[in-house]
Amino acid sequence: MKTKDMTTGSPFKLIILFALPLMVGNIFQQLYTVVDTMVVGQVLGVPALAALGAADWTNWMMLGIIQGFTQGFSIRISQNFGAGNTRQLKRDVAASSVLSAMMAAVLLVVGQLGVVPILKLQHTPVEVLPDSLLYLRILFAGIPIVMAYNLLSALLRALGDGKTPLYAILIACVINIVLDILFVKVFGFGIAGAAAATLIAQLCSAVFCLYAVSRLPLLKPEREDLKPDGELYGKLMWLGAPMAFMNAIIAVGGMIVQSVVNTFGVIFLAGITATNKLYGLLEIAATSYGYAMVTYTGQNLGAGKPERIKKGVRAALIAAVLTSALISACMLLFGKNILRLFITGTPKEIEATLYIAYRYLAVMSGLLFVLYVLYIVRSAIQGLGDTVLPMASGFAEFVVRTGTALFLPRIFGQEGIYFAEVAAWLGADIILIISYYVRMRQLSRRFSGIV
Repeated sequence: MKTKDMTTGSPFKLIILFALPLMVGNIFQQLYTVVDTMVVGQVLGVPALAALGAADWTNWMMLGIIQGFTQGFSIRISQNFGAGNTRQLKRDVAASSVLSAMMAAVLLVVGQLGVVPILKLQHTPVEVLPDSLLYLRILFAGIPIVMAYNLLSALLRALGDGKTPLYAILIACVINIVLDILFVKVFGFGIAGAAAATLIAQLCSAVFCLYAVSRLPLLKPEREDLKPDGELYGKLMWLGAPMAFMNAIIAVGGMIVQSVVNTFGVIFLAGITATNKLYGLLEIAATSYGYAMVTYTGQNLGAGKPERIKKGVRAALIAAVLTSALISACMLLFGKNILRLFITGTPKEIEATLYIAYRYLAVMSGLLFVLYVLYIVRSAIQGLGDTVLPMASGFAEFVVRTGTALFLPRIFGQEGIYFAEVAAWLGADIILIISYYVRMRQLSRRFSGIV
């Protein structure tokens, strides 16, 4: 495994080369999510597919909170790596590990206690509630595993290592697919089998990343680094908590949308679920560019190179918009055939579900570039050490997403739901773009000595 200094060389080349392994990893991560859905949908039918959909936003909220904390913690690490401050970097690693363990324990308890009322608040149909509840209980039992993997992979990415997380995902993907087929189709464990397969795969990826981190001296704290440091804990939480809160707010908005979707019946829910399972494919490159920008911006801030940050953001935006256009075209051309893989039932059920799923997919694909701009700009701001403004953009997403979901169906019927997601992206973009220009102007003045 190798670290990567992103403070010298072509910004475009560095960002692309850093993002590519992450894209491949995301493809495989989405592959096992897709296989989950395909196996459940084809073996267990539309009601089981709807049960997965009813659990989606609740599961995403927990994962988003975990990723928010770990990504926030890694910002200081990338900045200190760029500044060459190895001593402080090791202290950050030690403190991040302690805080992650504490947060994992809290989230484990909260997740198990809160899952029932959350599902009921979303008006989850009674015919899918038991399966949704079982699925989430099993996944939430593995919160410490998910926290460990996300922290370890975030530490590696902060040092410019995008390949090791890729290898971890490849391992997890193969294990998850094999166990999905074995547990659900062969052994007949139902939706619990799909959840257990995911959990075991995540454990294997966490162990692999742990082995990689243990071999990297930069990420091995000394004994004195493990001493409690309240001031450092506070600084890390100031970075991680807003990102976790941002993801939680976005998820709450998604849950409100889900509660509206649930009122339109199992067929509509299954159609939305099928498309949501492709959502990960839509944003594969976006999340990868986002990780690249956090690391790139953090390292260059640590090295005191604000103009280089601007060049990197421009290069990333060009790459992101071109990538989103390619993905949009593929989804519009081949999306219907992909969606068919998730859906089983009577011919009437299949056609009704597919009609809903493809129309929703077409709306999101047509405006996908808006999501890609969001990831680039938000990640750049986060890399600057500012996680409060991105949190504000998350609140904007919440307001726009819920407002659209509650208002448009009254005018256009259930199809009004299709526009909630893209409207939320646009609302966040407005805040983020303005915030980015303000922050970069402040940064340029700071480094040029202008008061």
